[in-house]
Amino acid sequence: MQQEELGLAEATDAQAFVSGVLTELGSSDPEDLLEALVRLRALRERLTDWEPRLIDAARAAGISWTQLAPALGVASRQAAERRYLRLNPNATGPAMTGEQRVQAARDQRASDRAVAAWARENAADLRRLAGQVTSLDGLDHPTQASVDRIHVALGSNDTAALLAPLAEAGPRLTRDHPNLAGRISEIADRTDEVRATSKQRADQTKQEGT
Repeated sequence: MQQEELGLAEATDAQAFVSGVLTELGSSDPEDLLEALVRLRALRERLTDWEPRLIDAARAAGISWTQLAPALGVASRQAAERRYLRLNPNATGPAMTGEQRVQAARDQRASDRAVAAWARENAADLRRLAGQVTSLDGLDHPTQASVDRIHVALGSNDTAALLAPLAEAGPRLTRDHPNLAGRISEIADRTDEVRATSKQRADQTKQEGT
């Protein structure tokens, strides 16, 4: 059997082949045993690929980590999330180990919370700037589309929702509205500082815990 990725039909065939070999272990041909091991490895790799994809779909459908826990064979919401992060190499970096991905995800959430807190503390300034940007007229189509996303974000109760569309629109405003583009750039620099400070605190906490 070639070592390509298995589709659903191939996975079913591989499972049936392995089951057949297992029922005749005492009299199995050596070649069949080797083939069964090859198929089992390919099947295991495919199942490992499918599980995080199913979890992604479940989360997108509104299923909570608490609901997922028993389906994944774990006891808690935290354990379900940790299992997902270990299985999904694309979650936070393919070169990381499972535990490193878990920690990286935690660090990312911590920095996101720090930026959101900063945005709430500076809500008046951010909303004022966003209002000035959305009042511009005569914009080209791509820039107007970015500004429209800022307008939508202004309707959110969470001021942090303004950060991404502002960052997207900033470079498009550089030529015709350099002052506004410069202020947006300053916000991006400030949020980068907030994230860096959050990471430094996390690193210090980890060092103190070792």
